[in-house]
Amino acid sequence: MSVAFFRTAVVLGLLSAIGPFAIDMYLPALPTIGADLNAGTTAVQMSLLVFFLSMGFAQLIVGPISDMIGRKAPLYLGLVLFVVGSIGSALAPNVEWLIAFRFLQGLGASAGMVVPRAVVRDLHTGNEAAKLMSMLMLVFSISPILAPLTGSIIIEAFGWRAVFWAVTVAAAIGAVLIGTSLPETRPAEQRIGSSLGTALAGYRFLMRDRKFLGLTFIGGFGVASFFVYLMNSPFVLIDHYGLSPSLYSVFFSINAVAFFAMSQLTGTLAERYGLKRVVRVAVSGYATAMVVLLAVMSSGIQPLWVLATLLFVGYGFLGLVIPTTSVLAMDDHGEIAGTASALMGTLHFAAGAGAMAVAGLFFDGKPLSMVTAVAACAVIAFALTQLTLGRGRELAPQPAAE
Repeated sequence: MSVAFFRTAVVLGLLSAIGPFAIDMYLPALPTIGADLNAGTTAVQMSLLVFFLSMGFAQLIVGPISDMIGRKAPLYLGLVLFVVGSIGSALAPNVEWLIAFRFLQGLGASAGMVVPRAVVRDLHTGNEAAKLMSMLMLVFSISPILAPLTGSIIIEAFGWRAVFWAVTVAAAIGAVLIGTSLPETRPAEQRIGSSLGTALAGYRFLMRDRKFLGLTFIGGFGVASFFVYLMNSPFVLIDHYGLSPSLYSVFFSINAVAFFAMSQLTGTLAERYGLKRVVRVAVSGYATAMVVLLAVMSSGIQPLWVLATLLFVGYGFLGLVIPTTSVLAMDDHGEIAGTASALMGTLHFAAGAGAMAVAGLFFDGKPLSMVTAVAACAVIAFALTQLTLGRGRELAPQPAAE
């Protein structure tokens, strides 16, 4: 692995992690924010929801823009918006102000979500793209491992507003890395013909591409299962099982360790078995672990170690699903990589938001309701895999095009 390859993965991973860091560090602060701003639970949760929505759907705009003007300019603009939103949130005198600037912060974070995937496709396809994507996932996974615990420490020492100053510093570091370590991967000659019209045409084309949609939603429902866990786990682990906030942060991090550790096998397994076979086996393992967990919990066996073990196994398999489905979905769309990455990211967030909304209707604070929603997402991902990739014999892996 070359130094340039590794450097690119680190930079893209850190840029991708800035937005999720602003979510995960923020979670332990929610009760404190409500008390400090004299706001109800619903209003405080709205400050989280608007961030999700703006970060998810702004990708539809940022992706085509990156096809039209290059990859670096949207990243710079996104970081500027993110910094303005972070500073505004840190200075918020009331919850309405906080909600408004969290929306702006989410707009800026969207660039870090969509552009790195497009850069991966600019540089590589096939197995080489899978290797780079898995390295990106390794760095990206720093967020759910370190962010909750880091957020707790910062909040206890300096208060909740310090979280936003911390992510402001992270964004500034991101801007320096873009300027010093990330080349422009979409040169001017490749931007010729890219316009708003071609972007709309690209979206229409992608929405009719069953392979792209199938692969996107396989990954999307994997992401959705983690969003459901993200939303419900504080109540299950802290209120039901009695974990302290610090122990909760450790428990939360364990699943991220499984995810990123397995994701590092993506390139090796893809070279040996082919990307499609890796997806099929990984989704099968992910769905099996979650269905077994649901069956065990439904039988009344609900000790914490059972939940921890099977979630660890399931999310480990998911670490293979996300990078492989992303690479396969974008392999055929190099000319509109930004647009394809944008639609993929938005559909991932849409699947996650839908799953969170439905799961919220049935959540009762107990582990079984959370596990049921997680298992449902896994089963849907498995069904989509059968429809999209089938069970046919895997062709020999093709050499990576660059």
